[in-house]
Amino acid sequence: MNTPIAPGPAAVRRPAHVPLVALERAGITEGVHHGSVVVLDPAGAVAWSAGDIDAAMYPRSALKPVQAAAMVRAGLPLDGELLALAAASHSGEPEHLAGARRILALGGFGEDALRNVPDLPYGEAARAAWLRAGHGPSPLAQNCSGKHAAMLVTCGRNGWPAGDYPDPGHPLQRAVAAEVERLTGERIAAVTADGCGAPLFSVSLRGLARAAAALVTAAPDSPEGRVADAMRAHPGMVAGPGRDVTGLMRAVPGLLAKDGFEGVQIAALPDGWAVAVKIAAGTDRARMPATVAALLRCGVEPALLAPFGTAPVYGGTEVVGRLAPLPELLPGDGTPG
Repeated sequence: MNTPIAPGPAAVRRPAHVPLVALERAGITEGVHHGSVVVLDPAGAVAWSAGDIDAAMYPRSALKPVQAAAMVRAGLPLDGELLALAAASHSGEPEHLAGARRILALGGFGEDALRNVPDLPYGEAARAAWLRAGHGPSPLAQNCSGKHAAMLVTCGRNGWPAGDYPDPGHPLQRAVAAEVERLTGERIAAVTADGCGAPLFSVSLRGLARAAAALVTAAPDSPEGRVADAMRAHPGMVAGPGRDVTGLMRAVPGLLAKDGFEGVQIAALPDGWAVAVKIAAGTDRARMPATVAALLRCGVEPALLAPFGTAPVYGGTEVVGRLAPLPELLPGDGTPG
């Protein structure tokens, strides 16, 4: 999929978000989560949207598959579970940490070469085990270590300096920026630093959905196709146990999914239907109900999505309500689960 690049970047403005997900407790709407969502059909046209899909936004870690595709295009020699880890926000399970070490070793790097911020494992169980073992914050344990390890290996393959690889002017990051513009079909609106320290490129929600579609419809031997296939074959490496992104990819055949901090989500089906979601306040618990509502509009079987579309609200030990997408988000014959 070669998406033509739009003549300009996404509009930098305050997004006109709309209500997407409600929390109801005992028949009262206790809270409403605003945001924006877009559904693209296989031709790339907007099949449905809510909110502001053309304002500039930061995709956060939802952009990692595109970053990984850029690295493969630049010679990153990974496939399978290690390539999935290069596109991951992993939980810090033993297999994730071992995988990051394997990537580093492939390029002859040690953990001290990583330039992502030190952190504890993202997954609750992995974090508890890490602390019990007497460890503190570490770049290896931080959820982006697979991506950063892959960046180091890509630098080594190209003879690029490794010490400053997160710099936006570095050849690696210029290659990533070019891939972002190619797959989103639009110019980058702004560049800043992501939470891990790597460059973060701003595009529109519509452009982000275009990139998701480009990943799943690419030829299997292309950089985009290799990344998409690796992630779908190894969803546990993309996130981890109990994570909704891993569960969603296992539940829906052929689905590619990736979350990002601040309430961002992409999802795309093999035929090119694609979804992008942004929750205005960055509330993570509203991200998946909005995504499920959008996937229902892509024709995904409701029964496959039922475990992800709603969440119970408790009063003590009793269920007294639920978190669910607003009815107007759902197709006429759809249910949130």
